[in-house]
Amino acid sequence: MSTEPEPPSTTENTGPGTPDDAPPAEGSAQTDSVAAPAGDDGTTPGSAAGGITPGSATTEAAVPGSDGAPVAESAAEESARKLSEAEAELAAQKLERERIERRKAEKQGPIPAGTKLSGKAADLLAAVRAVESGEKPTATVFADPEPAPPRSAPEPVRRPQPVAADPVATAPAPDTVEAVRRVLAGGGAPEALVPQVAAALGEGAAEALGEDPWQLLRVPGVRPEQADGFARALLGAECAPDDERRGRAVTVWLLEQAALAGHTALELPTLTAALARRGVPDPDAAVQDTLAEGEALAFQDALEESGTAPAPVAASEKSEEDGEDGEDREDGEETGPVRVLVGLERYALAEESLADGLARVANALAKETSTPWESAAAQASGSTAELIRAVAGHGLVVHTGGEAARAEPAALLAAARSLGVRAFAACHTPDGRRRLAAHLDAADDAADGFVVTLPGLLSGAEGPGRDAEGAFALDLLILLDAPQLDVETAAMVVESLPDGARLVLSGDPALLWSAGPGRVFADLLAARVCPQVASRIPDPGPLGELVSGVGVGELNQVEAPGKEIVIVPVRDAGEAVHRTVQLVSDSVPRAFGIAAGETVVVTPGHGGAAGTRALNATLKERLNPGPGRFGGFDPGDRIAYSPVPGRTVTGRVVTADAEGLHLSCAGAAVVVPKERVEHSVRHGWALTAHQAVGSRWPAAVVVLPGDAVQVLSRPWVYTAFGRAERHLSVVHGVEQALPGAVAGITAKPRTTRLPVLLRTQVPAAD
Repeated sequence: MSTEPEPPSTTENTGPGTPDDAPPAEGSAQTDSVAAPAGDDGTTPGSAAGGITPGSATTEAAVPGSDGAPVAESAAEESARKLSEAEAELAAQKLERERIERRKAEKQGPIPAGTKLSGKAADLLAAVRAVESGEKPTATVFADPEPAPPRSAPEPVRRPQPVAADPVATAPAPDTVEAVRRVLAGGGAPEALVPQVAAALGEGAAEALGEDPWQLLRVPGVRPEQADGFARALLGAECAPDDERRGRAVTVWLLEQAALAGHTALELPTLTAALARRGVPDPDAAVQDTLAEGEALAFQDALEESGTAPAPVAASEKSEEDGEDGEDREDGEETGPVRVLVGLERYALAEESLADGLARVANALAKETSTPWESAAAQASGSTAELIRAVAGHGLVVHTGGEAARAEPAALLAAARSLGVRAFAACHTPDGRRRLAAHLDAADDAADGFVVTLPGLLSGAEGPGRDAEGAFALDLLILLDAPQLDVETAAMVVESLPDGARLVLSGDPALLWSAGPGRVFADLLAARVCPQVASRIPDPGPLGELVSGVGVGELNQVEAPGKEIVIVPVRDAGEAVHRTVQLVSDSVPRAFGIAAGETVVVTPGHGGAAGTRALNATLKERLNPGPGRFGGFDPGDRIAYSPVPGRTVTGRVVTADAEGLHLSCAGAAVVVPKERVEHSVRHGWALTAHQAVGSRWPAAVVVLPGDAVQVLSRPWVYTAFGRAERHLSVVHGVEQALPGAVAGITAKPRTTRLPVLLRTQVPAAD
């Protein structure tokens, strides 16, 4: 690698952690009083003193929705023009969500697991089953005395998410808005919160807030201390920390924060400890009350069955009648240690539906190799032949490898279609689709029908469409970029597969995990319930050597005779911004013939002196100066557009008019209504690693500022460095923290249930 002098940059959020460590929702206020959501930054940059050296990495938080919110047209526009691609996707996701719920409703009777439990664990399971059956719990969840019957609270309205949002947003009625305005004014809340509260709490928002001021926590961006101030203003002397309404609201809020950090559930001790830190006097009673009201669900997982990352036991109870070896004296059956988990219903439903769907796919196909598949495998070699043979005899297959390994699922796709199999491949972004199509013999135009994007497949805008029962009309689905799957999206995909169809999940396990809750690809690898084919195709050149080394924890010195890799040391954030702009606008175009529009800047976070906001402002001034007359944007601006939370596509501004901001994204025309621009469109010369993860560019400039030390990790560095196809410049201000992070800081654990659920339904793979 060659070096030249340069400066540091800013950081993005750390990865998933405990609820108190989880990043605030997009626009969350940071003051003690209720404040309006601030800015467009969905993450909180980490900071640390000191610099970073070449060879360090950074981590960012997986914050669903930090890149924007679902785009919806007004009611007047709905009848005048067709739904946008984002709205069509939302509509399809809503229908699929309803299908998943109907499928779950068909299940009869309680789950038999855990019937031999005792003590608190048995009480908890009894309470959960009573809630699920519609009855009041007959036993306490914890050993403490049962609290007074909880007051009824309105059914919580969850934050807008792609799978649950309506395809077209309906503005709250004027009467509702005015009533909410009066209640918020009485509690000292800012006027800016009125539309969000009305949208989040629905028609009875004012009445709900009057009866339970802590319902304000249902609004994205509001924190417990702000809701407490609002409640004190409304309730006066009646406001108390032990109010059961506050306990329920804070419990749900903590579970939402955990979901933003990637967890699908929290272990019971983790949740109660977080409640205690939030000033809830009786955390156990607060959890029990939340379960009794049906606002959360509890689960028990046998520890010996859990393939997840090491975690403390949440509950391991043994009654006095049990023997010392864990055997029940009545029947001699082992109870075994368990952990108790608490989670929100939407993620529990998605995770169980995903496990059911994967079990159906894995168990339905006869394990026999047909002659046509064998002939196709005979024409291939190495791990490509292994992949074809695995797919021939199994319904579910996992394939791992780097960028060059995309050639193998491409070869599988071509072989399957040559055999008359209705095979399709789906990628997360248009650029991923382009890179996969490049491995096929057919031209891009010929691949249009069977190489699609995942959002297009789910919405029906691309791919085979759906049959009369709502399932995809295909025999084989190859899903690339699988590490970016969250549990809800994965559940929708799997539930849409027809009986007898094969599914291949392919991806690079070293990349950052999904922006949404869950770690689907990693959990499936850990469960070992299906064949796993590891590619033996290495990524080529100095860049491939560097990134491959990072993937195994080594920051190697790589020979780069063509200056494919350049290290630019810097002293501070100001110098980092200056050198980054110089690289993008002058050095890289002059040395490599790569235009500024073909270079991406990757930095750890949105905020800070060298975050995406600061870098984009400076890059705009240099590359496309203008007054920002269209809500801060001008024609020609590069943008990052988030049609739904957790998904980002890049493009440029074309123009703006009464309809909204007109964009060109991957060759497709997109119109963003003006009321949605602030929440779903950002300037896009500089991106976070999560925004950039599904795409690659001819050149990448990775900015590692000195304040990024605390959020460096191997997955972040691997993902950021891997965005470059021909040239990588590292603006380096973290000194020796980079090699240390690559060597020792792996992905932050996420609490999920998928491995346990899979092992109870799918036999272990050979």
